[in-house]
Amino acid sequence: MEEEPPYLFDLHDPGVTVTTDIDGAVVDICVSGPWQRSVAATVDRVIQKCLTECPAGIVVDLSGIDDHGAESVATWVAAAQMADATEPPTQIALCMSPGTPLEKRLLRVGSNRFLAIFETPAQARVAIAARRVLADVIRLRLPPSLQSISVARNLVGGACHEWNMPRLLMPGRAVMSELVANAVEHARTEMDISVSRRGLGLHIAVRDRNPKLPHIRRPAAVLPGRPLDERGRGLQVVHADSTAWGAMRTTGGKMVWATIRERHGNRRRW
Repeated sequence: MEEEPPYLFDLHDPGVTVTTDIDGAVVDICVSGPWQRSVAATVDRVIQKCLTECPAGIVVDLSGIDDHGAESVATWVAAAQMADATEPPTQIALCMSPGTPLEKRLLRVGSNRFLAIFETPAQARVAIAARRVLADVIRLRLPPSLQSISVARNLVGGACHEWNMPRLLMPGRAVMSELVANAVEHARTEMDISVSRRGLGLHIAVRDRNPKLPHIRRPAAVLPGRPLDERGRGLQVVHADSTAWGAMRTTGGKMVWATIRERHGNRRRW
């Protein structure tokens, strides 16, 4: 059974860690320790989660992996196939020391035709960045104030106008509003927001300085005499209006993201 959103990277599994850049365009996965079935299952699950975000690239650091038998080859080939099927396609970049049994076997089976192999994660990020279209992402830094909500909402409106995505305007504005409002209320820190065009969809990201990940909660009961004081709807709106959404920790905080595409008649999730 497929996992349903939100896709949260809360507690990292042993041997596998996940981080991301400022707008979620590149996801870093570090795999270390002995390669075994449990690690393979974790890596497969993590990569599937990451691909729901439709990032430009996934950098997999294998410098600390113990895979002398090169048994992980099938996992990386399958990952590349899944990444190629996303819209737009995601580039998978593997990082390892040259001459390792894993690198030799990958080259022997011809995987370099569809898998990029680098010596360091820094080299991989440079290569992925060179393929990105800078005009397809808009970033802004905002303070933790209520005024930031309308500023962020207008940023989405401008992006949809610039990229001719009128049908994504209303859900995009709603999702951005709720993500920023959530950051203002709970994180209470400065935040970096971004709107990206990824294929025919929008990617929205809000990065703050509080590492606690969000969770959907049941709406609180309305207090007598205060009919407008209804809480807990924010992430329900994000869940309803996005195609997928999730969160992961970053250096010094977290990033909450959502992807938005045309529904083509599909109902909202809420």
